[in-house]
Amino acid sequence: MKAVHFGAGNIGRGFVGLLLHDAGYEVVFADVADALITELAAADSYEVHEVGENPAVRSVNNFRALNSGTQEADVVAEIATADIVTTAVGPHILKFVAPVIAKGIAARAAGLAALQVMACENAINATDILKSEVVAQWDPAAGALDAAAVFANTAVDRIVPNQEAGQGLDVTVETFYEWVIDRTPFAGKEPVVPGATFVDDLEPYIERKLFTVNTGHAAAAYFGFEAGLDKISEAMADQDVAADVRAVLDETKELLVAKHGFNRAEQEAYVEKILGRFSNPHLPDTVTRVGRAPLRKLSRHERFIGPAAELAERGIVPEALLGAIAAALRFNDPADAEAVELAKILSASTPDEATEKITGLPADHPLFAAVSSLIEEAKAVV
Repeated sequence: MKAVHFGAGNIGRGFVGLLLHDAGYEVVFADVADALITELAAADSYEVHEVGENPAVRSVNNFRALNSGTQEADVVAEIATADIVTTAVGPHILKFVAPVIAKGIAARAAGLAALQVMACENAINATDILKSEVVAQWDPAAGALDAAAVFANTAVDRIVPNQEAGQGLDVTVETFYEWVIDRTPFAGKEPVVPGATFVDDLEPYIERKLFTVNTGHAAAAYFGFEAGLDKISEAMADQDVAADVRAVLDETKELLVAKHGFNRAEQEAYVEKILGRFSNPHLPDTVTRVGRAPLRKLSRHERFIGPAAELAERGIVPEALLGAIAAALRFNDPADAEAVELAKILSASTPDEATEKITGLPADHPLFAAVSSLIEEAKAVV
């Protein structure tokens, strides 16, 4: 069995690549980072160091590596005979890998089982995004795309922090992970990946992860930044920051239970698990790294505005989430391009204009006025 995985970075090597390896696949890593690919191609193995509860060191071998920029024809040939294609490149990069994937699918011999394609990205329905880009590149003369490939959405969750200098190809990750995959596109022929969970309805799991892990992680970053703390674990050790993060996740918990019917006790246990993960002192994640890209994090269907808007639509004032939004608006790391752009928008726009531009909320939305007021306050300190 063979899997082609786009993205040979820390998440690719320490999460998706590891699980595919453990499932018995030969993994072909594809990336445009030439130095990384050269190092991988010359290596026989690398280690994944899992830190936290029940720490372990896992060895990964049986892999190859190709530069998808300079060795595109080789990558196409690998896809043509692969069983699975996965990605961990970032949602905005999917459009750049889609043409190579489309060529690889078109090159597959007649009679091969459909290629199973899954985008493992930190975005809602990322595989749909990838498929739309593949469709845009697809030549109908190659036949029906849906007969040659199966595209399944996934929800992925594993904290992979910035790595210490000198680790080489080895990766440090937390022990916890979750890879949830929509079973329905496979029509009973889903791949055997022991570390993955297949479900018939993926949306609740996507939103549970986004509105708990991503919302809580970013809230810890912004509250921790304001408290002058460096690491996420240090922020969670601060009683005030921890209380603020807990209040945010209490609000998203109420939304998830009401919207998706999650068992309240099980969701509470999930929240407690997530808070414990953020507090892991073995993960050197910083508040500036987790807090970067505030414009994306404040967009309409992302981790703050998304749940806050739904709560407001249900007649609930999301006080804790509004506090996190206010902290995100004050995030002013000059090394982060989006933080700099956010400051420019705040200084150059009226509160209502900035609210619409940053959040995508229409003026008649029940959350709009509250966010506009927060932006007016943030403008005073820009």
